[in-house]
Amino acid sequence: MQADPNDRQQDGAGGAGSALLRLQNAILEMIAKGESLAATGDQLCRQVEALLPDVICSILTIDAAGVLHPLAGPSLPRNYSASLDGLLIGPAAGSCGTAAYTGTDVAVTDIETDIRWDGFQHLAVPHGLVACWSSPILDARGVPVATFAFYYRERRGPTALERKIVAHCLRLCVIAIDRHHRVIEHEKRAFTDVLTGLPNRAAYNAALLTLDCTLPGRWALLVVDLDNLKIVNDSFGHQAGDRLLQVAGERVAAAILPGRVYRIGGDEFAVLLDYPMAADELEATAERIIAALALPADCGGQIVVPRATIGGAIVGVGDLLVEHVRQNADFALYHAKEIGRGGFVRYWPGLGSNITRRLSAIRDVGVALREQRIDAYYQPIFRLDTREIVGLEALCRMKIGDQVIPAASFHEATTDAQVATALTARMMAIVAADVRTWLDLGIPFQHVGINISSADLYGGTVERVLTAAFEGAGVPLKHVIVEVTETVYMGEGDHVIQDAIHTLRAKGIRVALDDFGTGFASLTHLLSVPVDILKIDKTFVDQLEPNSASMAIIEGLIGIAEKLDIRVVAEGVETDLQAEQLRKIGCTLGQGYLCSPAVDRHATTALLLRDGQGVDVRPASGLQARRSGRRG
Repeated sequence: MQADPNDRQQDGAGGAGSALLRLQNAILEMIAKGESLAATGDQLCRQVEALLPDVICSILTIDAAGVLHPLAGPSLPRNYSASLDGLLIGPAAGSCGTAAYTGTDVAVTDIETDIRWDGFQHLAVPHGLVACWSSPILDARGVPVATFAFYYRERRGPTALERKIVAHCLRLCVIAIDRHHRVIEHEKRAFTDVLTGLPNRAAYNAALLTLDCTLPGRWALLVVDLDNLKIVNDSFGHQAGDRLLQVAGERVAAAILPGRVYRIGGDEFAVLLDYPMAADELEATAERIIAALALPADCGGQIVVPRATIGGAIVGVGDLLVEHVRQNADFALYHAKEIGRGGFVRYWPGLGSNITRRLSAIRDVGVALREQRIDAYYQPIFRLDTREIVGLEALCRMKIGDQVIPAASFHEATTDAQVATALTARMMAIVAADVRTWLDLGIPFQHVGINISSADLYGGTVERVLTAAFEGAGVPLKHVIVEVTETVYMGEGDHVIQDAIHTLRAKGIRVALDDFGTGFASLTHLLSVPVDILKIDKTFVDQLEPNSASMAIIEGLIGIAEKLDIRVVAEGVETDLQAEQLRKIGCTLGQGYLCSPAVDRHATTALLLRDGQGVDVRPASGLQARRSGRRG
């Protein structure tokens, strides 16, 4: 019996249908697994070519400018695919370019003679490509985003089966391309700062992974920190602050081309200069940024001049990791902020060690505060004639196991304002409790000095913290003296600290100027910012000799202090000879090892019970006290 031709066609169609279903499932699985668009397109072409051995399959994408780019064409000659990259779509731009332009499929049965291939024949014909049928791939809006093409090695157009297969393929391509665009958009959002439109920290971290540290000077990094964002936010509102960030980002980006700028924090930008860079070029780039920022800007109706501090680093000989360069740039920025905002510092070897040591001190003190390993030791202030103790200075100590670490060893931690104010608050609470104990023991306790930092005075909370600690312990404020060093007293050239000292004294809290003679203060400052006690630095006492400059200076200070009603304490008194020489020139009070080193509260209690002055009366100052016979 002879087979019916219709039966054979149905059998073929049924086989093609099964094959198409397998193709569809395979491609959808790749899309679901997140395979790349290029890999998915390549696999689609291969499977179609397996179904249709007479065709050569090709997929081209179309960018926003209407330019073609090869995506997949595993059986096309590589040089032919390369020749298509960058071609513009148009009414006569081959089968694919024309299909993309018109939005309809284009079947060219003879490439060599078809007018739509005019000027392009020489690209295809030498490779035996005789005919081409191309269909546009349209997105949800009906806009061509790619083309799907069959090349033939004979003069012909598409068959019904080929049209059926292509219809399925076009739907699969739409799904794959749509997912690809969504992935790109998601990545763009993930790597873009919403406010400024600049690449964000995630993009910055990704860019750093691509850099090479094997060649010194190959690239460089700048970290730009806006100095006045908080002020603008607080003064004019966050809308003005947001506009400041946008303006700053735009100006930095324009100033560093061909470098790249990223917004990596609230007020911080990073500039990646991925090309050979010398030290002077890095400095010139930083200066361009500072100059570009320095122009007034309209920020939400407020005129603001953006200001920034910059740290920079160039990949060096010892920088084996990108992280080293990034850390070096951060170190440079940290140092630039410390020495004065508004400038640029380039990293140099050794800078990191200094800052690492400082950061380690900050970390160690922070941990000690949390673990309550900060304690107070006390050094007596005594009369040079009778050796009676008239007061104490509370000195900060950190305990590590059995070790007691003096404040000088972790002084760098006080460069951090938060740590400095926390130390002061802790010391005030400890000292107030100790004074309460001594008063309860019936010791006629006079006063204790507590050191405060510039951060305490800048913060404006020192009087409140002091009052809360001493009143909470039931100790009158007459028993406390706040001590400021000469460098703190100078207040870095502004009036904030001087005003704070005025406020403290106006509320009846006495102020001592510690380590006088080690900094830049002079007696003329005492006219505008008076204090109650002047503590002469140990360096003068060490050089006390008859007719010496130190002797003359101390004697002059005592005379002036007496007229200003300022008490004088000589620090670092270690010998009986020093005590006698000081007493002869009118100094009545001293502090130093001659009486006692700084000791813990238990040893201090014993000293006070043994040598504490029995009358709690503030003496007249200087020579007047000595002449009147009153006890100091």
